[in-house]
Amino acid sequence: MKKSKKSKKSNTWKIKQHRDQFFKKSKTLGYRSRSAFKLIELNKKYKFIKKNTNLLDIGAYPGGWSQVSSKIISTGKILSLDIKKMDQLKNVSFLQCDFLEGDTKAKILKFFKNKLDVVISDMAANTTGNKSLDCIRTNQLCADVVEFSSTILKPNGVLVSKLFMGEDFLEVKELAKSRFKKVSFFKPESSRNESKETYLHCVTLRTL
Repeated sequence: MKKSKKSKKSNTWKIKQHRDQFFKKSKTLGYRSRSAFKLIELNKKYKFIKKNTNLLDIGAYPGGWSQVSSKIISTGKILSLDIKKMDQLKNVSFLQCDFLEGDTKAKILKFFKNKLDVVISDMAANTTGNKSLDCIRTNQLCADVVEFSSTILKPNGVLVSKLFMGEDFLEVKELAKSRFKKVSFFKPESSRNESKETYLHCVTLRTL
């Protein structure tokens, strides 16, 4: 009996995961996702998470980035946010909602009792099989995060968000530059070679 294309694709993915050094390492070290290493690399380069940081993790499920942040932040606060329910993490609070919902901003500011220091997002749109469409949808999420972050960050705040190298990359880049004074990009070693993802690093809000 022949295997279906879907089955073959699934098996190929499993083999890649098994061979993936960062996937293996995440299991060994107890991280919830291999993407934890992306944030470790990003923070090593830019040093934006400190022990007293007040941090929001947008699209946090399953919690890899929140987990990394919780190992650094000791006197600050961490709020993770996702439409999918995330298992509890020590020293991390969780809010199950869409960050674009009308009352979400008020809930976040109430939690931190003020504007915050850092926003991180590793969100990607659910895949459709159409790479061009997936890229556009993920980059729209990134644009939404840029806009949202500019309303909740302190003047010297930092935003780190996933972005895909695609046809609308420049639009998101220009949006980020219109909201932040310093904008740079970094692709961690732990990002898969075939992935078009990069990470947007923005510092210090512009006065609009």
